[in-house]
Amino acid sequence: MRTVKPKKFLGQHFLKDLTIAKQIADTVDAIPALPVLEVGPGMGVMTQFLMQKPRPLKVVELDFESVDYLRRTWPQLEDDIIEDDFLKMHLDRTFEGHPFILTGNYPYNISSQIFFKMLDNRNLIPCCTGMIQKEVADRICARPCTKAYGILSVLIQAWYTPEYLFTVEPSVFNPPPKVRSAVIRLMRNDTQQLNCDSDLFKKVVKTTFNQRRKTLRNNIRPLLSELAPTADHASFLADPLFNLRPEQLSVEQFVDLTNRVADHISR
Repeated sequence: MRTVKPKKFLGQHFLKDLTIAKQIADTVDAIPALPVLEVGPGMGVMTQFLMQKPRPLKVVELDFESVDYLRRTWPQLEDDIIEDDFLKMHLDRTFEGHPFILTGNYPYNISSQIFFKMLDNRNLIPCCTGMIQKEVADRICARPCTKAYGILSVLIQAWYTPEYLFTVEPSVFNPPPKVRSAVIRLMRNDTQQLNCDSDLFKKVVKTTFNQRRKTLRNNIRPLLSELAPTADHASFLADPLFNLRPEQLSVEQFVDLTNRVADHISR
């Protein structure tokens, strides 16, 4: 049977190792029974193992050639193939508003965007698993005061507990990527509210990591000027907290910093 040619512009690297495909599929077993949405199934190497699980399964695929292959190879999937761009989907309609597990061998060129969409739909997604670039996985799982700790670390760890499961070598893909890959699992934590303005929290985190080697004082000054252009920020920024660099702050400290900023600009 004719196979699908990987397309560079879609960031496609097709997994060809069935053992690893099954291992990734089995990561969804952390929460039994919940429906599963697989992003970017390609030729179904991982999908075939997900189909064996006693739970609803849908797959979303943008590549029309892959969709055609899936329909011909796995006819039982016909009604569960969503031919769409995951980033543009209304996820609350996928399983009629019910929670589901998100998984996949994620396209490398949009992996960060996938996780930001997950965060926007965190009340629907109690668990997210899958394979991404090792560098991105390291950032997601990084702890404060490490080189990899950054925007993705803070924003995801505010709502999820990440687990680095295992590393995957380039040789098991077609074509082999130039980087190593990793499989991770994110489990929704107990946080329902951040105890701060969540939109401001995202702004503070993204702004302070703009130039991570600079202090909080230097990085956050432009945001303060944007939010309160006529205010005097000198005394506020004199606090010793602003001597720190962003990678030194935990999620809880970023929440506290957000509340300090909100209190300052409201005066």
